[in-house]
Amino acid sequence: MQPVNIGIIGLGNVGLGTLDVLAENHELIAQKLGFPLSVVAICSRGVAQRHVPAAFASAHRTTHWSEVVKHPDVHIVAELVGGTGVAREIIETAIAHKKSVVTANKELMALAGSGLWDQAIAAGVNIAMEASVAGGIPIHSVLREGIAADRIMTLYGILNGTCNYILTAIEQHGSSFEQVLAEAQRAGYAEADPSADVDGFDARSKLAILAALAFGERIVPSDIFTEGIRRITPIDFEYAHQLHHTIRLICAARQTPNGVILSVRPSLIPQSTILASVRGAYNAVWVRGKFGADTFYYGRGAGPHPTGVAVASDLMRVAREIRYGGPQRVSPFAHARLGEYTPISVTLHESAYFLRFRVHDRPGIIAQLAAALAAENVSIDAVLQLPHSNWRDLPFVITVQPTTEASIRAAIARMAELNFLIEPPLAMPMELALTSEKNPPAPAT
Repeated sequence: MQPVNIGIIGLGNVGLGTLDVLAENHELIAQKLGFPLSVVAICSRGVAQRHVPAAFASAHRTTHWSEVVKHPDVHIVAELVGGTGVAREIIETAIAHKKSVVTANKELMALAGSGLWDQAIAAGVNIAMEASVAGGIPIHSVLREGIAADRIMTLYGILNGTCNYILTAIEQHGSSFEQVLAEAQRAGYAEADPSADVDGFDARSKLAILAALAFGERIVPSDIFTEGIRRITPIDFEYAHQLHHTIRLICAARQTPNGVILSVRPSLIPQSTILASVRGAYNAVWVRGKFGADTFYYGRGAGPHPTGVAVASDLMRVAREIRYGGPQRVSPFAHARLGEYTPISVTLHESAYFLRFRVHDRPGIIAQLAAALAAENVSIDAVLQLPHSNWRDLPFVITVQPTTEASIRAAIARMAELNFLIEPPLAMPMELALTSEKNPPAPAT
């Protein structure tokens, strides 16, 4: 049977990983589809220097993406360049030429994916984006089809492998953030400019996509409250462990009576929960449905081959539609149309909180902090102070009983006037909602 032809644009890690998967598994893919996939055009700025598997040695090579999009034999365009500029032009041009698109572009799909899908519907073609979130974890397929009949109540994710690698290393070795970041950059886990990862922006784009799938709302990254991990220190883990918790950068989407509250921020999670066992560069997503209860998805969040599998699997799904027809195809956002999201302020979120202080020690400090909390009707749960030799820079922790984010912020604003604080308090929610008797056992790592 005649193949469905692919054009690959972008030969970075994901592009080369996708080619490896398609070449190594070409017979298996043909057996599953009933026809082969063939790469007939490849584009990269350095295409002449890139090693292309022998199976695709005859593919047209070019440095001009338009030659791939307009190639008469290409049926599906794989956009693997990333970013929101040229990538958007590639996708819109492909749709205009009645060609389906597979992409791994979380930034663009979070920002403009629903609009691109509307264009694809009008053109009678498809967009697939499984690889845009969590690399080798098929979380899109889960939300789009696997548990589509359920009503999602809560979704928590560890969606940035770089942050998880850094936090795990701080926890295990007691190294500073700066030391671990430098190690991560040398090991290739972090970019030379790590801002997108460590400041939470990469995770924010991924949460925007997953929340759209889970809740059917048109969500853009700017709707999501975001904090990074730059302030996390070894002492924070020491105190978290005293409370039988650990710290992870948690992407959270919670259905509340007011609407969906979204956040990306470092949070304390109980060590007994499954997310606490996600270490290193791994990703995970925990979903609670109204009827299906708790499900958990774990795996490599990035890397050429795990992400390449996701891209190749999307190519198979779209190719099957092209060959056999898919008039009732499933939207990449799991809903036929997305509703308009009304952003809900994270200040409405309620939880217990962990407040870490650094102070120039003197009598009466706890009383003044307690007064600031009491003025906002925040009740103290515990005060923790581990032995520390430097009274000029003394760290300690206050945990408070469940309250609103608004109350915590107001109390911290009151504390800003206290002259013994070396820096503003670090406030992290304690995600007790993750505790459930239905949580499965932690994965082996």
